[in-house]
Amino acid sequence: MNPLNDPIVVYLRAMLGARIARLRDADEEERSRGASAIEWAIITAILALIAITIGAVIQKKIQDKANSINTG
Repeated sequence: MNPLNDPIVVYLRAMLGARIARLRDADEEERSRGASAIEWAIITAILALIAITIGAVIQKKIQDKANSINTG
């Protein structure tokens, strides 16, 4: 019993083959749209990283200030 002959695997291989064929035949405009999507994803990831870093720095400063308050 070969798992590669399973109907789901056969279907997925056929779908993947069709997508690869479409990508190979795609014109330059479609390829540049894909490149733009990747660029936007990278820019978004960088901005999210910056926002998380700024949030962590602010939280650390607030925590340090709160710990330095004398309650006695």
